[in-house]
Amino acid sequence: MTTLDRIDYQIVGLLRKNARLSNKEVAGQVGLAPSTCLVRTRMLQQSGAITGFKAEVNPLALGVGLQAMIAVRLKRHFKPDVEAFRQHALDLPEVVRLYHVAGPIDFMCHVWARDPEHLRDLAMTAFTAREEVSHIETELIFEHVSCRDLPAFLNPPSG
Repeated sequence: MTTLDRIDYQIVGLLRKNARLSNKEVAGQVGLAPSTCLVRTRMLQQSGAITGFKAEVNPLALGVGLQAMIAVRLKRHFKPDVEAFRQHALDLPEVVRLYHVAGPIDFMCHVWARDPEHLRDLAMTAFTAREEVSHIETELIFEHVSCRDLPAFLNPPSG
């Protein structure tokens, strides 16, 4: 991964807030010629600093009635079991984010469901029925908000 300079941080910050900004708009805000800004943005993508662009979707518009976090504890934190559960979870259409975490829980699965019955069936058939799963806990999500600013503790190089 390449080291980012102050301008790179500005480009990443602007695109994180609004990935639909045109190259011309980004260039104007960071004080670069559009051609230079485009080269920098492409280099940020090629280096892996920018991993993609996405559209935020309103789950309600898709018929998602509720969201939940399902905490999963495996029987053993054994690599084949971890990989098997990881792949299984990623293959589930209801899983929108998967976190492999440290501590008493092994995975946190952010899921979308149509309704409470769908969530119950998902928990019972897709999670607790798995051989490698020891325990699950389901927490309903009342609100989901993404922060778009880069964390304030990041200190881009000056100059």
